[in-house]
Amino acid sequence: MNDNEVKFWYDTHYKEGKKVTYKKYNLNIAGLMFYPSNFDENKKYPSIVVTHPGGGVKEQCSSLYAWNLAQKGYITLAFDATYQGESEGYPRYLEDPTSRVEDIRASIDYLVTLPFVDENKIGAMGICAGGGYTMNAIQTEARIKAAAGISTWDVGDSAKNGFPGVNIDNFMQKLLNEVAIARTDEARGKAPKYWHYVPQSEDEIDENTSVIQKEAYEYYRTNRCYYPTSHNKYLVSSNDKLAGWDAFAHIDTVSPRPLLFIVGSNADTLYFTNDAYSRALEPKEIFTIEGATHIDLYDKPQYTSKVVEKLGEFFDKYIK
Repeated sequence: MNDNEVKFWYDTHYKEGKKVTYKKYNLNIAGLMFYPSNFDENKKYPSIVVTHPGGGVKEQCSSLYAWNLAQKGYITLAFDATYQGESEGYPRYLEDPTSRVEDIRASIDYLVTLPFVDENKIGAMGICAGGGYTMNAIQTEARIKAAAGISTWDVGDSAKNGFPGVNIDNFMQKLLNEVAIARTDEARGKAPKYWHYVPQSEDEIDENTSVIQKEAYEYYRTNRCYYPTSHNKYLVSSNDKLAGWDAFAHIDTVSPRPLLFIVGSNADTLYFTNDAYSRALEPKEIFTIEGATHIDLYDKPQYTSKVVEKLGEFFDKYIK
């Protein structure tokens, strides 16, 4: 599949975003900025940083939500994580939670330099792993006044215990042994080793493949929402960083800033949302989309319309 073959089942609106570039340390982050339809550069607007899932890029569900929230009067910024997509950074395809959280901070650093952004009205949201990174960022980033997670995923938990639907004894120990082998090989000059986020083809799907992996394959690897800068791979040596991380470690310290969790009633990742919610203090809310799975909330209009409406109510209340 190439650029000319990209055809979305559901328009993510990424072509309507303005391409921007900004710094995280010495690296350039590639972003898409979305503006309200009646944008006036002489006014100040509330803004929202939108963080993509693991393996995703800004042109997918991030831009869908960023565009929709811009229609509600917000300046919104979707971006590619450093080491991924169109953003800079080596080694490529690194999935490092600490770096991902710093990407969010750098995005806020950029927003506060813009004269039309109200620095006292900044929110953040993320999808899947991006939701977990967002919930972690607000714990120590005081400029985030309200945060929302959609189909929130704690990548630290899944590195320790396995993906939803995966039941392997001593999962983390086996995972870290794979990391040890990969790192030793790289140190001795061998090529980096990568794993796929989702099945690469239908041939890799069988009766043992979990629901979320089947749906993620359809979203990322077919015309449903394939995008050429989403390469469906990450460094095996990322996993030691993932295993040592807890997305919700100090989420109880966020109060009195508000948290919103939006999740499908049929999501096999629902337990992540329940964990975060139970550890957070008020004000907090879980909003359940009946009949939806984890991946359904990425792009299916019958579900995303409800998500957007709830996000609008939440951010209007707390930062608008």
